[in-house]
Amino acid sequence: MSAAAAAPTAAEPVHVEEAGTHGPLLLCLHGIGSSSAAFAPQLAELSSYVRVVAWDAPGYARSPDPAGPMSLDDYVDAAAALIRERADSAHVLGVSWGGVIALRLATRHPGLVDSLIIADSSPGSGTDGARAAAMRARADDLAAQGPRAFAEARGPRLVSPDAPDDLVRRVVDTMADSVRLPGYAYAAESMASADLRAELPSIAAPTLVLCGEQDRITGVEASQAVAGAIHRTAYVIVKDAGHLANQEQPGHFDAWVLSHLRITASIPEQEPSPCL
Repeated sequence: MSAAAAAPTAAEPVHVEEAGTHGPLLLCLHGIGSSSAAFAPQLAELSSYVRVVAWDAPGYARSPDPAGPMSLDDYVDAAAALIRERADSAHVLGVSWGGVIALRLATRHPGLVDSLIIADSSPGSGTDGARAAAMRARADDLAAQGPRAFAEARGPRLVSPDAPDDLVRRVVDTMADSVRLPGYAYAAESMASADLRAELPSIAAPTLVLCGEQDRITGVEASQAVAGAIHRTAYVIVKDAGHLANQEQPGHFDAWVLSHLRITASIPEQEPSPCL
């Protein structure tokens, strides 16, 4: 079900996809080249157990452009507003850039975060000068190439080399339909400026870190750096998956998320029975 929700740093309410009517709230934050469409498998599967909300970040897909440049904390505060509208707190699933937002959310608004699921992410591109420069250069690439050519060039690397053609096409189409300027440039700058290494040890929320075995974007080492810095954490490698493990291996990915939620949110082992 599509919906719109207020976010204080967006020019207008951001677009969200929602599924599920019971259980705790699971907020899903997409990567820098994606949208709520990236969480179609989680909206379908996990909504039997929890209320799933996936956003189009400000300036992405069906969300309007923000009124001006947004910092990482602006995105964090927009995500916090979504949680406050729906619940006292939430479990937060972030993929790549979304994972960086989620990690910062857990330190900036710790009372809103019950637990974290961080997938194929990192402490931010600001940990390395070359990575930061490459991240900032992406906005120029998008301006020069346009969304479709930009997606055709980048999308196939987000999955493993053996990913089926239909998945590659969905990833490319999602990116082409989601990214535009100036929103992508704001997001890239927020990622390029981020270095969360010093604050990761202060995260108190129980955390599950997942990484695709064949992640060619952030890589296994970046996920290990996140997992190693957080005290209450579990680390999982998702076999036969690239950077978008939640889309390439949704069955395995969702099973780990459910296992995490059974521990942190006491959701039932079996899918709840419908009311008669």
